[in-house]
Amino acid sequence: MFLRNDAVNRVNLHSGVQALAQGAGGVFVLVYFLQAGLTIPQALIAYAGIMVGRFIIRPAVLPIAKPLGIKPMLVAGAIAQALPYFLLAEVKGVGWPLFAVIGLWALAGVVYWNAYNAYFSAIGDAEHRGHQLGVREALVAAAGVLGPILGAWALIAAGPRWTFALVGLIELAAVLPLIGLPNIAVPPSAPGILRLARPAAIYNALDGLMDASYVYVWQIALFVSLGESLAAYGGAMALAGLVGGGCALLLGRHIDLGFGRRAVWLVFGIGAASVLLRAASLDHVWLAVAASGLTAIFMPLLGPVIGASIYNMAKASPCTLRYHLATEAGWDVGGVTGCVACAGVIHAGGSLSLAILFGLPAVLACGWWLRRLYPA
Repeated sequence: MFLRNDAVNRVNLHSGVQALAQGAGGVFVLVYFLQAGLTIPQALIAYAGIMVGRFIIRPAVLPIAKPLGIKPMLVAGAIAQALPYFLLAEVKGVGWPLFAVIGLWALAGVVYWNAYNAYFSAIGDAEHRGHQLGVREALVAAAGVLGPILGAWALIAAGPRWTFALVGLIELAAVLPLIGLPNIAVPPSAPGILRLARPAAIYNALDGLMDASYVYVWQIALFVSLGESLAAYGGAMALAGLVGGGCALLLGRHIDLGFGRRAVWLVFGIGAASVLLRAASLDHVWLAVAASGLTAIFMPLLGPVIGASIYNMAKASPCTLRYHLATEAGWDVGGVTGCVACAGVIHAGGSLSLAILFGLPAVLACGWWLRRLYPA
């Protein structure tokens, strides 16, 4: 039974609490940057700066993790994820608080996500991977319903300083389920790991390219389309979480039954259609809200489809941490490329709809490449 793995259950609970923080604070970061005086291209370049910082810091992770193991890095990264929120409200345009936030998020992200993915790969069960990821994505989606409502209300009622401080405390609370988990050792060497990780790293680069448009530009576009109303934006993001909630559980079971390639076609077909719907919706408020809800099916479904393949390949490799250091580097390269390209288009006078359409070839390329990672 896929729920018998206590370590996976506790990491999934951690993911749910962490997703609550992201829903209450993370989805409002780009929105806050705009309200703090940054232009849309500057906000996207700030996100690209975080990814560049992650890429530069990443080589330092392995020497630190070797003597400690993966779990202490995961805990340290989870704590570090809270730190930028305590400084975020000080950002007032381009200045030292913005650069400090970029640096803190780069450090937190490179420690947390590499350790998280390596740990989840190691503790999960290959035969139940789709189910276990489905549970995680369902918890994340449920938190995605409550989080944006809480965040929008707090920003309106209490302002950014108190709101982001609360989000930081929720991030710290997400550490609690990790206490007492077993450690995972990092082997001294892992011959051939870069060759083994290359297919997944290429996919992650395409995924980062897709996320720049599908996630970041869309958050900005939705906020602008809703008249820059925090209440309306929070409600639309909550609707998105509500629609996507149960889909991941069903798809995870489908993948574990051996229908991975079929699931890839289904998920990325939905993704391609949702890009077109989003791009067409921006001049119509209610259509934009509907697009946010209907296209939210894509992201919760994406987790089990990606993870069931890449996590299992990482588990079969000589070192899950080294494997994900390579794949996460790919994501950073794709994310920087996408954010800079979209920022350039918008700075040159292009519309947000055009920047969203940049995600279409990335979605199609992701689906084509990920299908290759599943057995026929």
